[in-house]
Amino acid sequence: MAHKIAFIGAGSFGFTRSLVRDLLSFPAFNDAEIALMDINAERLDSITRAVKRIVEAGNYPAKVVSTMDRAEALKGAKGVVTTILHGDVDVWQHDILIPKKYGVDTNVGDTRGPSGIFRYLRTVNPILDIAADIERYCPDAVYLNYTNPMAMLCRAVQGKFPKLVTSGLCHSVQGTASMLAKWIGAPENEIEYTCAGINHQAFYTQFLWNGKDAYPLIKKAITENPEIYNEELVRNEMFLALGYYVTESSGHNSEYCAWFRKRPDLIEKYCTHGTGWNPGVYAYILGEYRNRETTWKTQIEEWFQKPVELERGKEYAASIFNAIFGDGTLFKFNGNVRNFGLIDNLPYGCCVEVPVLASKRGLEPIHVGKMPPQCALLSGTNAQIEEMVVEGGIEGDRDMIYQAICYDPLTASVLSLREIRDMVDEMFRQNEDWLPQFKK
Repeated sequence: MAHKIAFIGAGSFGFTRSLVRDLLSFPAFNDAEIALMDINAERLDSITRAVKRIVEAGNYPAKVVSTMDRAEALKGAKGVVTTILHGDVDVWQHDILIPKKYGVDTNVGDTRGPSGIFRYLRTVNPILDIAADIERYCPDAVYLNYTNPMAMLCRAVQGKFPKLVTSGLCHSVQGTASMLAKWIGAPENEIEYTCAGINHQAFYTQFLWNGKDAYPLIKKAITENPEIYNEELVRNEMFLALGYYVTESSGHNSEYCAWFRKRPDLIEKYCTHGTGWNPGVYAYILGEYRNRETTWKTQIEEWFQKPVELERGKEYAASIFNAIFGDGTLFKFNGNVRNFGLIDNLPYGCCVEVPVLASKRGLEPIHVGKMPPQCALLSGTNAQIEEMVVEGGIEGDRDMIYQAICYDPLTASVLSLREIRDMVDEMFRQNEDWLPQFKK
């Protein structure tokens, strides 16, 4: 019997296209039923045409269905993927614009800090609705989330629906590992690592090349090669100070700590001149999305004019599905799960990003012990803030949200408590129509 895989928020063209390509590359899923669901009819039509083109290019016997009915997409699904964005640019731009008025300079704002927190508050209700429908229509499905803010959304789902087989996925771990391997001239298949922490702020507690510690080579590359140092200014400075390398780009990480974005001279020095894909300029992602509003249709049509690439990429989802209900090949990845005895010096029950083994038994997170204390202090502070936000977001507790933002490292480095209160109040007013849980 063919496996059914449901993509909720399928109009995320790039993600859905690559995930479907990966899925169909496994023999177990050649004949899968791919159910595409989105609330935007135009985007749904585009991705449906794209997926059918991939199926035809690979001569796969797969079936493609598209719907705007979530229940229809989920019924009988063995696997579910979410890639949603709740609210368009006109809505979430204020996550970045309002903090800037008060002095909090944001690069992306989709993970933590005041910007990521309000994105969570808007997104948690639809994500929990989706999880409830999964429990209703396909309770045995494997549910993989790609929606940000990853840690807080996964924590909310895993707390309310503990029986679901679910994890959150991010490509920052394997992406950064590839970058570090390139810097030291190591083939990726000769690299092994242990990575643990929280999403976008996990650290490679081990990074080995053919079984030997590669950190001395990484340090040598960073300190002796200006091109490598300048590629990731923020992350390289963090590595030189903390001794371990952090996942996710310099731009993101400049938002999660108090060291780089609190003064114009520091922003100029560390967040504007890096040569990596996202050095940290103000409102980077806002500019990207505003541009896509006018170009996304053209970009999609340009894709239709190019040959279809069928080679499997590096995202985790298809390999996880294959391990659990495909051919059973074991697959280890870094996933977002609750900290029940996994990282000893991060808060119990918070959402952590740790190695997870996927197999016919499901998902089995792996105990990694203690993080280095200097790394645990940074990740642990943000994890405790996220715990407060998850609880406050579900309960509709405005004071708890304010108090959580008071401890955000970047916000606390530039604003007083009264200024934070004024900023949070303005963000609540701006988002009033999107936060029904706070109207009580």
